[in-house]
Amino acid sequence: MSLHDVSSNDCFWCLFFNFSVTPLHAELSAFKPLFVICCVCFQALECLVRLASVRRSIFTNDAERSKFLAHLMTGTKEILQTGQGLADHDNYHEYCRLLGRFKVNYQLSELVNVEGYSDWIRLVAEFTSRSLQSWQWASSSVYYLLGLWSRLVTSVPYLKGDIPSLLDEFVPKITEGFIASRFDSVQAGFPDDSENPLDNVELLQDQLDCFPFLCKFQYESSSLYIIKIMEPILQTYTEKAQLPASGGHGEISVIEEKLAWIVHIIAAILKTKQCTGCSVESQEIIDAELAARVLQLINVTDSRSHSQRYGELSKQRLDRAILTFFQHFRKSYIGDHAVHSSKQLYARLSELLGLDDHLVLLNVIVGKIATNLKGYTESDEVIDHTLSLFFELASGYMTGKLLLKLDTIKFIVAHHTREHFPFLEQPTCSRSRTTFYYTIGWLIFMEESTVKFRSSMDPLLRVFISLESTPDAMFRTDTVKYALIGLMRDLRGIAMATNSRRTYGMLFDWLYPAHMPLLLKGVSLWADTPEVTTPLLKFMAEFVLNKAQRLTFDSSSPNGILLFREVSKLIVAYGRRILSLPNAADVYAFKYKGIWICLTILSRALAGNYCNFGVFELYGDRALADALDIALKMTLSIPLADILAFLKLSRAYFAFLEVLFNNHIAFVLRLDTSTFMHIVLALESGLKGLDCNISSQCASAVDSLAAFYFNSITVGETPTSPAAVSLAQHIAECPSLFPEILRTLFEIVIFEDCSNQWSLSRPMLSLILINEQMFTDMKAKILASQPVDQQQRLSQCFDKLMADVTRSLDSKNKDKFTQNLTIFRHEFRAK
Repeated sequence: MSLHDVSSNDCFWCLFFNFSVTPLHAELSAFKPLFVICCVCFQALECLVRLASVRRSIFTNDAERSKFLAHLMTGTKEILQTGQGLADHDNYHEYCRLLGRFKVNYQLSELVNVEGYSDWIRLVAEFTSRSLQSWQWASSSVYYLLGLWSRLVTSVPYLKGDIPSLLDEFVPKITEGFIASRFDSVQAGFPDDSENPLDNVELLQDQLDCFPFLCKFQYESSSLYIIKIMEPILQTYTEKAQLPASGGHGEISVIEEKLAWIVHIIAAILKTKQCTGCSVESQEIIDAELAARVLQLINVTDSRSHSQRYGELSKQRLDRAILTFFQHFRKSYIGDHAVHSSKQLYARLSELLGLDDHLVLLNVIVGKIATNLKGYTESDEVIDHTLSLFFELASGYMTGKLLLKLDTIKFIVAHHTREHFPFLEQPTCSRSRTTFYYTIGWLIFMEESTVKFRSSMDPLLRVFISLESTPDAMFRTDTVKYALIGLMRDLRGIAMATNSRRTYGMLFDWLYPAHMPLLLKGVSLWADTPEVTTPLLKFMAEFVLNKAQRLTFDSSSPNGILLFREVSKLIVAYGRRILSLPNAADVYAFKYKGIWICLTILSRALAGNYCNFGVFELYGDRALADALDIALKMTLSIPLADILAFLKLSRAYFAFLEVLFNNHIAFVLRLDTSTFMHIVLALESGLKGLDCNISSQCASAVDSLAAFYFNSITVGETPTSPAAVSLAQHIAECPSLFPEILRTLFEIVIFEDCSNQWSLSRPMLSLILINEQMFTDMKAKILASQPVDQQQRLSQCFDKLMADVTRSLDSKNKDKFTQNLTIFRHEFRAK
């Protein structure tokens, strides 16, 4: 068998066995030749990566560990000297991983004390530089090398003794080599099968996670180098902006991508707090120098000539880099959780650019946000990134208050229309509207002024009036369609921003009763178009959600009841129409998605605690009954296999059943036996699922059902209420229902690794107390399935389960059973 036929696990265990069966110092002398193997088989290198990670406790003393480290360094050094095997990409990658493990498992003080450290660190530095130059071939491997260097430089402050680390000699070269390699990649371009890191956030983060630590190691010299290479590029870019917009796009694209890399690097540096050999005041001044160059760049990118390049990928990459810079700069120097005091920074920025405080700089950031929102119409990535920064600023307490002082913000809040922000009418940016209006809502409600709210809602009011005046015959046009979709997304954003009783009341009074009929009209006439109904239903799902107790009306207010009546109308209108339509090819998008949003609306309304549902039956109002009926019909129209297959549908379905069984069990019990059985068996399926939230919801529903049976039938007299009579009839027709569920619960608790044991324990006690003979029979079946020699011990475990548990379902008794169940599970599973 050749070495290439050996798996990495085989190699590892062979090597580990050799190290285990003979004294460690004897194996160390034979460890050196293993590096020859590495050059032949990358699986052996994988083994060495693992061996390089062995714990300190494996070694008998520090001397043996030092010898082990010396052999590792000697072996890796010889590979670097000969280059043997590194032409193979797999070997190369694993070798980089091996080098990366050195500083993970060893201190810098241990490395510098090894004989030959100076040669080793020099060869590693040269290898890193060559790897950076070979960016097309080694891009995925460089991450481990940069990780090694970043960990080395962050350890320098803790290095004691007189032996030099030599890092100040090699790190600047690696820093310069990394930046040069990014420029080379821009100049050469990426092949079609390779993704540009500037377009991939995760890939970009991998490359920039470690690099800032190298820059901060000698921050002053690193910053001077960055400024030195940035200024001529920025000068050329400025000159191009002053020329007529014609030709030369290829050259400008290269410049923009180089600038994008520099801005990303500066952003990553500002994000990094640790700085070696530099005072806090000096660090702020250097940060200001770098930030000033990016702020100068913004004036150029937004100039009239370059603003015509919004469709160019390179322009988009540069603007995304600038937004990333602002995000990191804000966290370091602006806002509630700023890392630095910023006194020295603003003093230097005032000297360079005249930006002397938070408010002036915020105005620059907001100006860039407004420019992007006005200029970009089709790049949803730039729009989303811009809105993310906008929301971060608005949602901060300090920055939010400062924003309200800016004229640009006042203009945005008052003129949030497609005429000023063209992205609002682009279908590709449709989802971004919700985030945009969520941010505007934050700013509007920060002052909690009814007058300001109503004036700010004027643009949406005009859309409402236009749609409400459109006759039904003209309502199925594309113009109406896109206007309605946009309006619903906008309203959802505003509703998301209402986090208090007062702000929610403003929105409710503005919408009800004047504008609610439009929602019913929209869902009635567009029921066959998910593109319209989905944003409409999602708005209603947000509108009825009682988060932070925002839906708290006065004791004399009928608003809770009135709101539920609107919910009922909407769900009934949608449900009746969607059930009458045949299934489409994509049944989830066409039907199931709308149904699960309806179930979410109803669940939130039923559990919101702002409506007394007894009023409806008392006064003969069919709103509750009709909503529950149509919701049940919609759930029954979907096969259980499909419900379990689609996660969002499954979550909404079982959340609805939990609310139904907890708060409206009489409705469930009035159903015919076959429907009742279908629902309860669905709960049993949910209990067996892998999603703990769904399993807990099903357990809660089963507990409500079993507790009702126990309180109304088991311990009560002859059942007299219609609900109790119905339940007795259902169980009489299917006597195995409760025993099967109880057995399922026991099997989950005993044989599976369940993380929601507390939730599962609640229905178990209720089911046991319903019929103790049922529990005895189930116990006998479980014991019979176990080995004979274990049955007596396991029988005793069952006996302990009910110790000190009384025949009641009060909280104290349930808690005692839960404690016993924990002990029972541990003892039952013990070998």
